Amino acid sequence: MPKLSKRLKSAAAKKPKTALPLAEAVNALKGYDKPKFDQSVEVAMRLGVDHAQADQIVRGSIVLPHGIGKDQRVVVFAKGPQADAARAAGADEVGDDELAKRILGGWTDFDVCIAAPDMMKVVGPLGRVLGPRGLMPSPRAGTVTPDVGKTVEEYKAGKVEFRNDKGGNIHAIVGKLSFDSEKLVENVQAFVDRIVSVKPSAVKGVYVKSVHLSATMSPSVMVSI
Repeated sequence: MPKLSKRLKSAAAKKPKTALPLAEAVNALKGYDKPKFDQSVEVAMRLGVDHAQADQIVRGSIVLPHGIGKDQRVVVFAKGPQADAARAAGADEVGDDELAKRILGGWTDFDVCIAAPDMMKVVGPLGRVLGPRGLMPSPRAGTVTPDVGKTVEEYKAGKVEFRNDKGGNIHAIVGKLSFDSEKLVENVQAFVDRIVSVKPSAVKGVYVKSVHLSATMSPSVMVSI
């Protein structure tokens, strides 16, 4: 077993043994010894859903109150006035057939892919490349939309997507460790509230089983629900 660094040993010693209220959990996360870079903060929620049941999939998006501290790279499939709106909103790449060829060739250096509805014939064949990376545009996620300009603005402002995995878990970046504690608390609370608001009606029993916060290189902290 590899030896733990002094920083990780210190963090492990400081790890709370029980779940904490959200504000205290954020402060505990900030109390760990930090590496020399600004770590991303992630929330992980374990849900009482059955991934095999289509009516229990939890999927959607949210614009966090204070963004995520990262400039997301956004590509857009659009043409004409919609393409102009996407560029004006700050899209990093806008195109149609040529953009599709680049992606089929292996280029996926972006965080979000948005498409106008009339571009799905071009985007559809990209599923085998974008699907496994979680980048395929989807009406349910709001990334297939007639208002590409507004959607680009939202992602540039800190919009994040979520979808439960096969174990019923949802992960999302909710900011940077350098954020003020109050801003992190507000971002996390907004995310948790959003997940609660989209509880599938088919789910029975306990819906939110656990919530944990972690940073890029730190132990997690359990949040009391």
